[in-house]
Amino acid sequence: MIRAVESHVVEQPRVRMWAVREFCRRHRVDEDEEHRLGQLFGQFASASELLYNASRSPRWRD
Repeated sequence: MIRAVESHVVEQPRVRMWAVREFCRRHRVDEDEEHRLGQLFGQFASASELLYNASRSPRWRD
C-alpha cells in the first residue's frame, strides 16, 4: 500500500552552516587556506564541506 506524505510533515535534517572566517579561526587554518576556502565556497559553507576541504598542518610540526 502506498501512502502520500505531505512535504511539511517530513522534517529536513539540519545542516550546520559556518562563516568561513570563523571556521578558520577556530580550527587554526592559515590565511592562504582561508582565502582558498573563501574562493571555493563564498562567505558561508556547511561544516562538513569545510572539514572535508580544509587542510592544515599538524601542531607538532612547527
